[in-house]
Amino acid sequence: MGKMKQRIIEFVVLLHLCGCASLVVGSVVEPTVENLQRQTDLDLVCEGAPAYLLMVDSLVADDPANSGLVLTATRAYGSYAAALEACGRKERARTVSRRAKEYGLSLLNECGIGGSLDSGSPGDLQTALASCRKGQVPALFWGGFGWATWLQRQEGDPASLAAMVKLEQIMLRVVALDEGYYHGGPHLFLAAYYGSRPKMLGGDPEASLRHFERALALSARSLLAVQVAYAETYARTMFDRDLYERLLREVLDFPLESRPDLALANVIAKKRASELLAEADLYF
Repeated sequence: MGKMKQRIIEFVVLLHLCGCASLVVGSVVEPTVENLQRQTDLDLVCEGAPAYLLMVDSLVADDPANSGLVLTATRAYGSYAAALEACGRKERARTVSRRAKEYGLSLLNECGIGGSLDSGSPGDLQTALASCRKGQVPALFWGGFGWATWLQRQEGDPASLAAMVKLEQIMLRVVALDEGYYHGGPHLFLAAYYGSRPKMLGGDPEASLRHFERALALSARSLLAVQVAYAETYARTMFDRDLYERLLREVLDFPLESRPDLALANVIAKKRASELLAEADLYF
């Protein structure tokens, strides 16, 4: 891994020297990050991903206005944070999530909603989001994803509750513009959000159920994070052990080779499903 890191550092230095960093984003960086999503060895990802992230950071620094590159960086850091948590390195995941947030907020700012995020007025954000169009869905979704990556690791912070309300509005707009984006990803966010909290704090079991079922349909049940979140939030909140166990066993039985493009996310989901099944007696 040391030699690989050194080669990547040398590669980045050469790019800066020749001034051609923006030319290799599509041919080098994006395929590299896509390859990260295909990995099934969590330990390898946790140990090896920093070298790739170094390359991405350097290229973003060289071309900060490149929204495609910032989006790629947001996805990469979000995936790495999730992998670190699955590897048991929660404090490191918390640290890494800050970079996912920074890149994510940069994407949201490019969508023209940065000012409304700071204003504290839900009306301002709704007005700004109303002007967003379908072409901005990737930046809206992944920008929200990067922000959420950080927020979910800020347990007990009152400010995070207000931020989650803003993320809810963002994802509702993504659903309105393109509900099927990233395998129904915005539905997954909303389903988990409504299903993970009591009604007095914005929870809504009926809405959670609708969004989970829609996410399952749009993902063809192949994005296993949907089933895991369905079990961990809605099924547990509703004390439905049968649903809880059926969803988690479905995850464990899923053949990873059928969706190599979702391998890393699904390996993480399988690990979490195994943990949740072992904890079933604690909740039911």
